[in-house]
Amino acid sequence: MQRRTCWIALGSLALLVACGKSARHATVPAGQTVLAFGDSVTFGTGAAPGEDWPTLLAAATGWRVVNAGVPGDTALAAQDRLPALLAEHRPALVIVEIGGNDFLRRRPAAEVKEDIRRLLQAARAGGAQVVLVAVPALSLMAAVAGRPSDAPLYAELADEEQVALVPEVFSAVLGDPTLRADAIHPNAAGYRQLAQGLLQRLKALGYAP
Repeated sequence: MQRRTCWIALGSLALLVACGKSARHATVPAGQTVLAFGDSVTFGTGAAPGEDWPTLLAAATGWRVVNAGVPGDTALAAQDRLPALLAEHRPALVIVEIGGNDFLRRRPAAEVKEDIRRLLQAARAGGAQVVLVAVPALSLMAAVAGRPSDAPLYAELADEEQVALVPEVFSAVLGDPTLRADAIHPNAAGYRQLAQGLLQRLKALGYAP
């Protein structure tokens, strides 16, 4: 009986800790500005205008989502344009999706990680809450098997920088040939699934009402 009581107490403590962790995230009301910051996957390459995930997320939440996706952008180059975007839009939330082009250029993972870290820190220093979207690792074996997985650096960064992570959503889209326009970009259906996965995670974290 004592052991059972102990496990119940530990479970209750874990629940309280989890609830406390979620409570750190302030809900972003409809009408607030959210900055979607990234590369071609944020821009919407592979689908028609208006089918990109920032537009779909805006429609689902009522947020004013600024699409700051630039095709071909890298985590290294993106550092130059983020400060001006933060100053112009003063977003309540910044969603960062970047790194794929760095992987394609075969940049060392440690360098990419530090570049993305600087982006996260800059966004947070600008007064915004920050969410990091995990990007699939560049892996020939995973591509052949049709099972891409997140690059480990994203989970590491989320833990080290204490920012929220959206894991496996992008990887799941690229793992389904019916959701891809090409090897690295979703199609319209893929962007819909990406937006739905993002929304589900944002709701679970408490950012989206």
